[in-house]
Amino acid sequence: MQLDQISSDAIATPLESVTDPATLVRALNERFADATPLEILDAAINELFPKRISLVSSFGAESALLLQLLAKVDPTTPVLFLDTGKHFDETLMYRDILAGRFEFTDLRSLEPDTAAIAVHDPDGTLWSTNPDLCCQLRKVDPLDRALAPFDAWITGRKRYQNSARAALPVFESLAGRVKVNPLARMTAADIEVAFKQYRLPQHPLVYDGYKSIGCKPCTIRVAEGEDARSGRWAGQDKTECGIHRN
Repeated sequence: MQLDQISSDAIATPLESVTDPATLVRALNERFADATPLEILDAAINELFPKRISLVSSFGAESALLLQLLAKVDPTTPVLFLDTGKHFDETLMYRDILAGRFEFTDLRSLEPDTAAIAVHDPDGTLWSTNPDLCCQLRKVDPLDRALAPFDAWITGRKRYQNSARAALPVFESLAGRVKVNPLARMTAADIEVAFKQYRLPQHPLVYDGYKSIGCKPCTIRVAEGEDARSGRWAGQDKTECGIHRN
């Protein structure tokens, strides 16, 4: 797949007359049906939602690619990182390496509310008894607060990651806000080629069998041939933290 090409066809007249998010995303998915990831990202940041969009990054296994493209488009775009207090040390190190490489000027670490944690998770073991509430406190609530000033946000999700994401659109609407998934149509092979093309460093845990990397207590290694996200909340019905519905 062409990753970083920008053609004049993708930069069309802004959809200024469309105010309903659901209607808007339908129109955007039609307009950008054949657009490259960089075209999508460039249009979202500079045309569709200027100064009203942020990128949410886990700094996980494949995060470097989307961050590379963001640095090409506009490194002043706010980058939001959910600092749950439960990350692998390797993830925090990787975050710092990528932030320095791409020279982002507005990297925001979102932490859970200390009062809520004191009430609901005083000993830090809520993940083992009520993982949904743990994710709500450590991810969903902090992100909801941070996204309040924005009309749209960018994610790194792809269709191939698991069966629930197989029909993931490039643009979607959630809670009155537009979500942009520039890499949705990329395959695992595309990602591998792009990492080599840009000479991107891998997350250290990728070499140890982790294909999708979240909080340390809820992430395990993935066997060859399994879905990339099968190592998240393994053995439970839970497949998402709650900031995404798929």
